[in-house]
Amino acid sequence: MTIKRRTFLQLATGAAVAPALPRVARAQAYPSRPITMVVPYGGGGPADGVARPLAERMSAALGQPIAIENIGGESGTTGVARAVKAAPDGYTLSFGHHGSHVVNGAIFPLPFDLRTDFEPIALLPSNPLLISARKDLPAANLKELIAWLKANPEKATTASAGAGSGTYVNAVYFQNATGVRFRFVPHKSVQTSIKALIAGELDILFDQASNSLPHLRAGAIKAYAVTSKTRTASVPDVPTTDEAGLPGFHSATWYGLWAPKGTPKDIVARLNSAAVEALADPAVRKRYNDQGLDMPPADQLTPEALGAFHKSEIEKWWPLIKAAGIKSQ
Repeated sequence: MTIKRRTFLQLATGAAVAPALPRVARAQAYPSRPITMVVPYGGGGPADGVARPLAERMSAALGQPIAIENIGGESGTTGVARAVKAAPDGYTLSFGHHGSHVVNGAIFPLPFDLRTDFEPIALLPSNPLLISARKDLPAANLKELIAWLKANPEKATTASAGAGSGTYVNAVYFQNATGVRFRFVPHKSVQTSIKALIAGELDILFDQASNSLPHLRAGAIKAYAVTSKTRTASVPDVPTTDEAGLPGFHSATWYGLWAPKGTPKDIVARLNSAAVEALADPAVRKRYNDQGLDMPPADQLTPEALGAFHKSEIEKWWPLIKAAGIKSQ
């Protein structure tokens, strides 16, 4: 081979490989420094309890620490805004759930678009609601509860931790589905709501199973139904709403992980792989099961699956919320 021909081949090969080099180098280098996972609620709550086992196990898979940044405020909107404005480089992630990434879009005038300003990474476990009550409430089952509420309109109390909170949205959803009416008692957090329920200061609560489950097991409260389509493994004795006499009343606080819009696909794929690895870990699964969480099906763990599910949830809940007149307070 002549020198000129060899030089030409070297140049041609370099031209073909050069465009791929930045992508390859980026994929190999990422992550090269710590990652921040923004949780849009305070520490110690149910969202924090889901995020931390995930972050710990993903850190091991990625070889870099993932720091949890708890940013509360405005039912989760403040923390989501912090994440969505971050550089799309895979070093700031948006952790959230049905409230922060679906419900808030129908209630608050957001400075971002929940439908388009994120790159989905992975669907995470979901937490069905427990329809629970103070332990001495007269009704023995869900049908009796609905009858009791209809016979005592505006007398029963339930909690509201704000317009975008699950306790409020699901209570309104229940009112609309059954024709009953509650009195809403403002509470700063789910934790204070549960304490009030245990003390008998509230009659009913619509909240994630992970919050109520320890108190149900201790006999401090009672539960009438779980709002999933199938019974939850953590509370197998509690019937579904379909079984208990309120068919079609389904709601769950499902969790997800997103990156800011424009995050490269290879980085999203790397993060998805780490998240899937974390969800497959027996120790992580046990921690989630202890919280009453349901794992997502294996075929729903891709970024595309989260994107499609997120869209379907917005299409379901936004019209319901707007029709109910739920607005920011």
